[in-house]
Parts: sequence; structure tokens; C-alpha cells
Amino acid sequence: LWLLVVTGAGGGEGVPPAPRAVPEPRVVPDFPREVPDSPREVPDPEPRALPESSRAVSDAELRDLSEQLLAADSNRAGPGQLELNLQHLGSDSGASRLFSYVSPDLLSRPTFSRLLALLDNYEPRTGRAETETAEEQREQQEFLAAALDTPVLALLERFALSKGLYPSAEAFRADLHSMWFGLYSRSGGKALDSSGFEHVFHGEVKKGSVSGCHNWVQLQALERAGRLEYLGYTWDGPWTGFPDVLSLQFRWDGHSKPRGSLLVGSSPEFDLALFTLCFLARPDRQCHVSLGGEAATIQTYSWDKQRLVASAYPLTP
Repeated sequence: LWLLVVTGAGGGEGVPPAPRAVPEPRVVPDFPREVPDSPREVPDPEPRALPESSRAVSDAELRDLSEQLLAADSNRAGPGQLELNLQHLGSDSGASRLFSYVSPDLLSRPTFSRLLALLDNYEPRTGRAETETAEEQREQQEFLAAALDTPVLALLERFALSKGLYPSAEAFRADLHSMWFGLYSRSGGKALDSSGFEHVFHGEVKKGSVSGCHNWVQLQALERAGRLEYLGYTWDGPWTGFPDVLSLQFRWDGHSKPRGSLLVGSSPEFDLALFTLCFLARPDRQCHVSLGGEAATIQTYSWDKQRLVASAYPLTP
């Protein structure tokens, strides 16, 4: 039974809906809290080299750590904070708004508000160079600082150090910034017009179609601004609480996204942590995780086989 579907368009943004159940997270063993005895013996990762941690992180560890990240995500949407109006399965040009209600309190939390501050910094059309002002670079740092100040990113950082993937917390944090915000070209070298963060969390327009845009906070912001037309969903996961996994169709400023998948109701730090984990452990491969006792698969891609995120999203049937 998919409890996520809400029919009718009566849920306005100003009236909170009835509380929605949030399942209890599965209890899993904790990971070591300590870093290796000799962290300085671990070399700094080469900036352009892909992670070589497939052997270091087992499939069982991926499943267990993803459950721990979920359990630590206290900023995800709780009862009454987010309500969706999925409507019809398949394409529907007459569909109503997807987001019936999003709690202002949820969006005002530090990682959400700092993510929203970043989303107006990007030129979505590929081929046009991204320019980063000092203020925009400061907003990047503030977003990462807020995310790293959460239990979710703290857990991922401890795990990465315990597995010897980084020599220090500073090295982990520097690589986190580089892999997500490092600029590269999606236009054949014409311009530095893209980054992992822009593609995944913001979205881009290439040859008239939407590319990336795998973040629900961005989608609700676009819909609220009247720039997103929801066209229906093609798959809704088995989760009855948040986060859920959704595959959907939409148009952004008239540009079509025939099918896109994303986590819904998760916090920005959870998306960042889960995608980073899979990029480190299974770059350019399917990464099998567990969320609330249900199997899920994350696909990541590197840019030109470098230590730069090209894309990351949940796979759907």
C-alpha cells in the first residue's frame, strides 16, 4: 500500500496536512568511532584520481552505514511537514502541483536554508561559464560547514577515516568540497560550465532538455516560483515515510525532463552523505544500500574518470 499518494488538490501551502507515519529505523551495528592508529600513514588522495575504495568498503558495510545515516537524519521531513500530490501514474499534462505542503520550519533549518541560498547562483544552460563571486564561494563553504555540523556528515567522516580513506578530517573536508564544487566543462571544453553540485542539486539544461536536477528541495522551490510543471510520476518506492524514492516527469521553464529520480523528504546532508559514500565506495557503478529495511540502489558517475562527481541519483525500475 503506497500511503504517499494524496488525491485532490485541496492541500494548500498554508494548511498543514494530517501527520504522516515515519517508520522506525532498523537497528544496525555501529561503526568504529576511532580513526586508524597512524592516520598520517594514509596518503592524501590525488586530486584527479578516482577513489580506490571498492575493496576497502564491503557491500555489507554499505548497507549498514546507509541505515545509520538514515537513523541519524533528524532533519528529514517529519509528520505533517511535507505532503505530496502524486496523482496519476504516467504522463499527465493536466496534473496539479506536486508539493501540496512544505513546512516553512523545515525549510528554515540550517542545511535547508543554506542549500536554498546556493540554488540561485547557477546558470543552468550548459556552454555558459559559471562565475563564482566571493559571496557565492562563501555560500558554498557555509553550506558544507552546516552539513558537516550534522550527525549525518559526522558519521560519514568517521567512517571514511576509520577505513583509512583519508589521513585527516581536513583532507576529507577538502575533498568533499572539491568533488562537489570543482568546475569542469560539459560543452566540449568551451567553458567551465558545470559541477557535481550544480548538476545533482540544481540541475542543468542541455540541448533543450533538463539534465540532472535530482533534489526535491530544488523542485519544490521551482514549483513554488511557478517555473516547474509537474507531469506525473512513473515509480513510487515502497517507503511509507520519508525519505521516499520517486521517479517523475516535469518541465522546467518549458524544458522537458522525461524521467528523473530523486530522494524525497530527506535532508540536504543526507543526500550529500549518501551520494558521497557511493561515489567513494562505488564510483561509476551501482551502489547497493538499505533505507528503512528496504533495498535501494544509487548510481554515481565521475567526470572524465576524475575525482569529480558528474552525477548521482537513486535508480528506479
